[in-house]
Amino acid sequence: MSIVLGYDESPGADAALATAITVAARLGEHLVIVYGAGVPGHLGEEYKVHREAIRELGRSALTHAVERAQAAGVPTEVELVDDKPVEALLDSAARHDATVIVVGTAGESPMRGAILGSTPHKLLHLSDRPVL
Repeated sequence: MSIVLGYDESPGADAALATAITVAARLGEHLVIVYGAGVPGHLGEEYKVHREAIRELGRSALTHAVERAQAAGVPTEVELVDDKPVEALLDSAARHDATVIVVGTAGESPMRGAILGSTPHKLLHLSDRPVL
């Protein structure tokens, strides 16, 4: 069992990281920190450049998150996934038999999230496990 966290270094993700570390420590589970680096479209040279830029942001974000989790004594692993965040988190949660998926929010209103399809909103509808 594990705690799966979607992380991108946004303020909402930082709050989610703190919560995920606390939950993992209390439950004695390891933390899987996931960065979904999916790029829209799959054609042309721009795709390759865009993909590598997003992957570099992900590597940096994951490094910072791991440092915080390890400082709290929580066993941690990372996944930099070439998929959109929702798909990356659902897949990771299934593979790691996650107790819960933890994500932050950018402060969007529930209506805006429902209309635009925020990651937390999509997870609430698609996940077969709890979403925090």
